[in-house]
Amino acid sequence: MLNALSVDVEDWFQVGAFERTISRADWERLPCRVERNCDAVLALFEEARVQATFFILGWVAERYPALIRGIAEAGHEIASHGHDHRRVFTFTPEEFRQDLRKSRRLIEDAAGRAVTGYRAPSFSIDARNPWAHAVLAEEGYAYSSSVAPVRHDHYGWPEAPRFAFLPVKGSELVELPVTTARLGGRTLAAGGGGFFRLLPYGFSKWAIRQVNGEGRPAIIYFHPWEMDPDQPRVAAAPLRSRLRHYSRLSAMEGKLRKATEDFRWGRIDQILRDERAKALAFPPLAKAA
Repeated sequence: MLNALSVDVEDWFQVGAFERTISRADWERLPCRVERNCDAVLALFEEARVQATFFILGWVAERYPALIRGIAEAGHEIASHGHDHRRVFTFTPEEFRQDLRKSRRLIEDAAGRAVTGYRAPSFSIDARNPWAHAVLAEEGYAYSSSVAPVRHDHYGWPEAPRFAFLPVKGSELVELPVTTARLGGRTLAAGGGGFFRLLPYGFSKWAIRQVNGEGRPAIIYFHPWEMDPDQPRVAAAPLRSRLRHYSRLSAMEGKLRKATEDFRWGRIDQILRDERAKALAFPPLAKAA
């Protein structure tokens, strides 16, 4: 079965774990490592003959257009991660619309490709802001992969379906939640990122096999900075944030190599049609204009 592999393209200082420690006003003066880290990801994918979806911040596309064009020319899908990693539930609907338009313009200008996919920073579409899906539909997006149907201290919409759903009445927009697994009556986060990096690889392998056994593709994500054990340390960040961010960075590349050997991977747009056909409406439905 073809699974979907995705990369959330942001630099080490733009992550949610540091958003209360590092000001956006300071981003310009910090050493950027996103180019070197994306180059490492691209090299790994080329060696493994894997294509993936790259969800890119508009902030990154504006400053590194050659990087974005190179990702597209390597055959990967180009999608949006918003402009500057602001969580969607902090926006008004109109602010969200403007963020979508700004980031899409910058990403499309850099990539020379149309952008039809979106992932909210820190999976920040949830029960607080279901209107966000209606805005995405109105702006012409084909899909979102912005929901984590779990309980987590930073994000989560535990009532949401585990698999593809149609969040907007009268629209073909499909929401593709990141992968979860079921164990003992509980839904466990298994979609990648810190869970993939921190937990034994055997857990991820088991979770992907479980999802495939249910007849569905896994949707896994990670960040380029997770392959960079030499990145700067943010000593002022809370201990929990530092543990989450820096632990087992040196193990990430090896785990990704194992995953590319054990499973088939492709772009999210390659699984979209089949997943849309299986998608069910998830009430309460937002209504497109």
